[in-house]
Amino acid sequence: MTEASVAYNPFEPGFAEDPYPQYEAMRAHQPVHESPFGIWLLFRHDDVLRFLRDPSLSVEDANAKPTILDKFADEVMGDERDRETGTRAMINRDPPDHTRLRKLVSKAFTPRRTEGLRPRVQELVDASLDQAAAAGGMELMSDYAFPLPFAVISEMLGMPPTDSDKLRDWSGTLVRTLEPVVDPALMHAILEASKNMRGLITDVIAWKRNNLSDDLLSAMLAAEENGDVLSDEELLEQVMLLYIAGHETTVNLIGNGMLALLRNPGQLERLRSDPPLDGGAVEELLRYDSPVQMTRRITLTEVEIGGKTIPDGVFVVCGVASSNRDEAHWGPTADTVDITRPNAKEHLSFGGGAHYCLGAALARLEGQVAIGSLVRRFSTIEPTADPEWNGRLNLRGLEKLPLSVAP
Repeated sequence: MTEASVAYNPFEPGFAEDPYPQYEAMRAHQPVHESPFGIWLLFRHDDVLRFLRDPSLSVEDANAKPTILDKFADEVMGDERDRETGTRAMINRDPPDHTRLRKLVSKAFTPRRTEGLRPRVQELVDASLDQAAAAGGMELMSDYAFPLPFAVISEMLGMPPTDSDKLRDWSGTLVRTLEPVVDPALMHAILEASKNMRGLITDVIAWKRNNLSDDLLSAMLAAEENGDVLSDEELLEQVMLLYIAGHETTVNLIGNGMLALLRNPGQLERLRSDPPLDGGAVEELLRYDSPVQMTRRITLTEVEIGGKTIPDGVFVVCGVASSNRDEAHWGPTADTVDITRPNAKEHLSFGGGAHYCLGAALARLEGQVAIGSLVRRFSTIEPTADPEWNGRLNLRGLEKLPLSVAP
């Protein structure tokens, strides 16, 4: 295989089910890769880590020159295309805006406050496992992996009861904006989901103003009303970000993590017999099959990396999942699951630098309780059908995995 014969192609059949062979080929032959779309990609651990921590890079789309995909979206959507929606969320802002927005919500995600949620998370997990025990099985994603983080983030925000099925559909569609979109039907579906989600959150904010409580949304409203610089649009977009990111990624951690254990029964048995391994196991499962496959930075000046020069104003995709399997960092066992791996916590699944995941401690807690409790509640856990994948390139995870369980 030569450099000329290797190209990143996320639309290749089978990529959604297993992208890792392609990542391995890219690391070996084109670790710094310019795609035909005008986007650059990084695949090696050290390169990705460097970009994630570099404060001279941007996350604001306005700093990027238009790509072929941009022009295509303009052709498809015309005047319907809204370039402003989402730009005020902290994940899409550079300092000082990012610093200000993050500070406002970070108090709800301190390690101490997060750890205080453990009894509630355990209560939710136990209720789901009771239902699975009574039924003799469950569909891992819809019965378990989705309801847990969805309930937790809803309670943290202080959301009123809502139609979780509709929200799951809207949220699942909206996160497709985190990857290349070349399907016109999907572009229109994303626009519709955005309108629906924004309408719902707008109504919730209006309701919350009259029903303040000890929750994150009330705290954000209080800060706004006391003269903080949060605009109505900023408030709306922080809530949308927290609501979506607060469950979408953890759903994949639980689903991908359990599948990895089921495919490696020796590791599952080891975890089952040794509860203190829960913390390290979750780090290894985050490394082995990252809930978020990639993140991005935008160059503001030319950047030299890997013997190549990336121009200014360019989207650079940082291959988090590829970096987590880089043999140069992880050694010859990079492609295997080892829940006792001593340096598993060096994975980049939560990003890095100023944009390191605000909810990392919460995701870890939910993963530890959900996966540890499931493997110890049942002596037999077996898939009753092949896994179905959600088809996403970035928030890649399972759509369905039916399981039979027995005490």
